[in-house]
Formats: sequence, structure tokens, C-alpha cells
Amino acid sequence: METLEFVIYPDGRVIEKVTGIEGASCADLTAALEAELGVVLSSDKTSEFFAASQAKTSQSAHNSSLQSDWS
Repeated sequence: METLEFVIYPDGRVIEKVTGIEGASCADLTAALEAELGVVLSSDKTSEFFAASQAKTSQSAHNSSLQSDWS
């Protein structure tokens, strides 16, 4: 399940947490919100962000080995 969680502090700081979305598509989802909220001071990537990258890397390595088998 995809979720967006926001914590808004009295001084105006906002912490945003995205879960359930793999890869960089979470940045696409939150870009408009972040533009309206103001300056992004920091961004921490979760394991879900890297999960999609690892899957793509594994698939690329698999495809490369298949191609070399046919060469």
C-alpha cells in the first residue's frame, strides 16, 4: 500500500515520509507537494528506493549473461 505521511512542526518544518513505492517514482509523486511546501533541506532515501535499482541491475546482469551465451 502506498502512503504519504506528513509531520508538521509549530516552526513550519515538515517531515514527509513515503512508503510502498519502489524506485525514484516517489520523487515524481511528491515533487508538486514539495514545490508548494518550500525549500527541501534534506532527503533520505529508504531501502524501497534502492530495491528497484537492485532489481534492474539484476535483470541487466541476467540479460547480459543470456546475450553472451548466444554469442
